[in-house]
Amino acid sequence: MPRPVLFRHPSSLAHDTEPHPERPARIVAVTEALEARGWLGWDVRESPAAAADQVHRVHPPEYTRRIEAFCAAGGGMLDVDTVASPGSWEAALHAAGGAVALVDVLLGAQARAGASLHRPPGHHAEPARAMGFCLLNNVAIAARHALDAHGAGKVLVLDWDVHHGNGTNDIFHATDEVLFASIHESPLYPGTGPASDTGSGAGEGYTVNLPVPGGSGDAVFCSLVEHVVVPVARTYEPRLVLVSAGYDAHRDDPLADCEVTDAGFSAMAGSVRRLADALDVPVGIVLEGGYELEALARGVIATLEVAGVPQAPAPDPALPVHPLAQDAIARLAPRWPGVLGP
Repeated sequence: MPRPVLFRHPSSLAHDTEPHPERPARIVAVTEALEARGWLGWDVRESPAAAADQVHRVHPPEYTRRIEAFCAAGGGMLDVDTVASPGSWEAALHAAGGAVALVDVLLGAQARAGASLHRPPGHHAEPARAMGFCLLNNVAIAARHALDAHGAGKVLVLDWDVHHGNGTNDIFHATDEVLFASIHESPLYPGTGPASDTGSGAGEGYTVNLPVPGGSGDAVFCSLVEHVVVPVARTYEPRLVLVSAGYDAHRDDPLADCEVTDAGFSAMAGSVRRLADALDVPVGIVLEGGYELEALARGVIATLEVAGVPQAPAPDPALPVHPLAQDAIARLAPRWPGVLGP
């Protein structure tokens, strides 16, 4: 069986945001932790820069020209949260390009699992707006590439970052080509992602927002993945599973109030790996947030250790259906009866 593939690029360090929570030290922490573990035996590759046509499937040319020129002119604050520097555009192109290369490897049958570990993150970026530390929407560009270049037909994007992936939500809001499922703390930045937002037009029902209150931990997140997202996705039958993997729902993270542990991220990765195995499709991990350095590094390792194995461990038979999952099941059952079980 081919080794899982991991994409990275040194330009992630050139995106100079100091002082800022989304800082180069994030990539340093992840890299050092993986190096200490021999990269978990994964095939480590340098990511290419995304091509213009790949980016423009999601972001219009006038937007990318504006951001590129802003960075070339020295950068600065794009909004109250989002910083750009002279090196940021190259970093953003490689973050998107790593996600695209990941899709090429996965759908080219070169690997069953892979990861794109770059910064800046991407899931808040809207087609024509940088926000929430994000310049280009890496996972959306990757999903669009899977659909347009590989004819994937259907893609699942599971976003477990503690902040709602508003950009990804809106980019695929009106299509059934992407099933977007998001578990996120609410109320919290950016203030989007209510359970009532289920998509529009041809995409009605293909947006699954699962907001949770502050203080939610493993019992909530793991149950929502295993008991809600997985059965919905089994019915949907995507040809590719992508995870917008943020680690700011960790109990040690300073930017939110959730309580997920290293074991919780491992368990969610196990649910995703079993789903991919059941559907006989590959799974890709795309790094989003996570701002406590040690927790971020441990969370990434916990995810990759499980996502990259040939066969995931069995589910925890003692994992109860959390009341928030029960509510979601009742809400989703009319469209997705598979959530009710066999």
